[in-house]
Amino acid sequence: MTDDVIALDGFLDEETVPGDLHGSTARFRLTVSPTDERTDEMILPCSVADPALAHTVIHDLVPGDKLRVTGHLRLPRTPDEPMWLDVSELAVLETAPELSDPAAVATAVLERHGPYVCWFDAEDSGEIPVWTEAGVWVGHAGDPDALSELIQAFEQRQAASGEQ
Repeated sequence: MTDDVIALDGFLDEETVPGDLHGSTARFRLTVSPTDERTDEMILPCSVADPALAHTVIHDLVPGDKLRVTGHLRLPRTPDEPMWLDVSELAVLETAPELSDPAAVATAVLERHGPYVCWFDAEDSGEIPVWTEAGVWVGHAGDPDALSELIQAFEQRQAASGEQ
């Protein structure tokens, strides 16, 4: 018999939700991006049935956390059934950066572009701060159209210096 357990790394992009009224199960969506190609990125619904793990998911995880989830992939058998990962183990690989002003969260969006993270703030000056998922500073883009140029220039500097 083959073991169909899989492990995936991804980012929690939105709040987790209880799967039942008592919070003994949990659900969340994980953004999995195994390569730098946006076409390889997917949103994977995840479900947790273990009450202790569900408590952790509901109360300890925040959007932006990088997670490693392990479990069984449940594929639909009919067109009206969902696909999801039945999570049996979960590890936080990196915690999301803490925001100093909670009011700013309501008007701001943290967005990923492959291995890059951008902070869009509606009340900001229009400058978009960009860094790598590892926390390396990339720079500021003047507007959304300038993001690709900024990232391309950063990658050229990295290649020229031999850094990864």
